[in-house]
Amino acid sequence: QVPVVESGGGSVQAGGSLRLSCAASISPNSKHYCWGWFRQTPEKEREGVAAIYTGGGGPNYADSVKGRFTTSLDNNNRTFYLQMNNLKPEDTAIYYCAAAPVSSSRISSFTGLGCSILLHDGGVWGQGAQVSVSS
Repeated sequence: QVPVVESGGGSVQAGGSLRLSCAASISPNSKHYCWGWFRQTPEKEREGVAAIYTGGGGPNYADSVKGRFTTSLDNNNRTFYLQMNNLKPEDTAIYYCAAAPVSSSRISSFTGLGCSILLHDGGVWGQGAQVSVSS
């Protein structure tokens, strides 16, 4: 499994921006890996925010963050990012990074839409980063 370590987060006012980073011990662009960001509050179940599959296709985002959040991979720095713009108080949560390889038996039929479930059920998770947005 791939250890991942998160950094970033903090407190901002509504409309502000933050960036989360997720450092990986292997290249984030390694073939057939899912990388994702999730968030959780005490009141809600863990929610998938964004995910990307290195085997093809673009990032997938939750409807609640589309147009405001952007996720990307930096192969040189082996880092996975979540850029969060126009933050809202409802974005307040602990954010987690996760990574999981796609098994060889699934590669031929796997798409990025399967990343959220794969990460939730079998991913390696970071320690979490608090994001707080005040109104």
